[in-house]
Amino acid sequence: MATIVLVLTALLVIFLISFFKIAYDTISCYFLTPRRIKKIMEKQGVRGPKPRPLIGNILDVADFVSQSTAKDMDHITHDTVNRLLPHYVAWSKQYGKRFIYWNGVEPRLCITETELIKELLIKYSSKAGKSWLQREGTKHFIGRGLLMANGSDWHHQRHIAAPAFMGERLKSYAGLMVECTKKMLQSLQNAVESGQTEVEIGEYMTRVSADIISRTEFNSSYEKGKQIFHLLTELQSLCHQATRHLCLPGSRFYPSNYNRQIKSKKMEVDRLLLEIIQSRKDCVEIGRSSSYGNDLLGILVSEMEKKRSDGFNTNLQLIMDECKTFFFAGHETTALLLTWTVMLLASNPSWQEKVRAEVNEVCNGETPSIDHLSKFNLVSDDLPSFSISIPFSLKIQNSGRGGK
Repeated sequence: MATIVLVLTALLVIFLISFFKIAYDTISCYFLTPRRIKKIMEKQGVRGPKPRPLIGNILDVADFVSQSTAKDMDHITHDTVNRLLPHYVAWSKQYGKRFIYWNGVEPRLCITETELIKELLIKYSSKAGKSWLQREGTKHFIGRGLLMANGSDWHHQRHIAAPAFMGERLKSYAGLMVECTKKMLQSLQNAVESGQTEVEIGEYMTRVSADIISRTEFNSSYEKGKQIFHLLTELQSLCHQATRHLCLPGSRFYPSNYNRQIKSKKMEVDRLLLEIIQSRKDCVEIGRSSSYGNDLLGILVSEMEKKRSDGFNTNLQLIMDECKTFFFAGHETTALLLTWTVMLLASNPSWQEKVRAEVNEVCNGETPSIDHLSKFNLVSDDLPSFSISIPFSLKIQNSGRGGK
């Protein structure tokens, strides 16, 4: 009987310790730490809009954006900051060049001084990284790939991925890029010939960039690559919806329709990637192939195996996360850039004529190739400059403790 009492007492003590630790961590995360950071920043003269408990300034940002995008743009302009990031504009005018606002319980320190930004990126680059909320918001569709890696993990993963982006390697992809672009242009011409007077050019740019990244990343496994792309696009959309809501502890375990959808699509992406990777490794192990392939996936697997022999801990999940990262980063950013460029050319017919004339002169009726790029002057140097505003954020370790 005494033994049972001791066991029950020990279990009760363990339960109470765990409960109080979880309670303290939760209170510290959601209340104590934000309050401490806010006070430290105020002592340094950095202020911002008053945050609401738990949700911070999320609703304020949403309200600013909904107002700025409620109407279509009157005319095409490069000054898109007021429309896309209205909260930055309003708060910088109210609180100065340095201000702080809150994304839930996570602070966002905004700085606009060029020299200070340069100092941050150079002097504190080893301490910079992606925040917990950023990593949580993207873990389902890009995992812990290079884009979301921090510290020593980022350095290791960067060295693994670097060989895939050497100059000669990128040049070898030119043929695939031309082939995919021709296919896209043909589909666009077919749409026009069928009587369409308007086309959504963004869809064509998305399609061609996805086509190129699928071929360069998976090559012989191209069809599976297209499936992975569609699944990742759906995952990205679902995860984007989640960024608009407060992330509470344990919410990912709640059996909601949203969580079930994410889990199902993530498992399908991982299954397809695992099949491709495992088939490459099997071919090398049984002697059917001497390498893992010349595409991005093959290079990643090869570099991983080299790092493994050097004592670096590698796993298949990391390779899969890198594939997701390059799929996401390589496709979306390129599609947006191409769409913006086409829009600018469409709104400036005189520049269309100038660029077209130079391309005809340099290529002389041939298909553009790598050898032609160095001969373009107008295309590479003199096109009207443009910019797309992107909020760039980093996490600084122990940011609440440092001085000014």
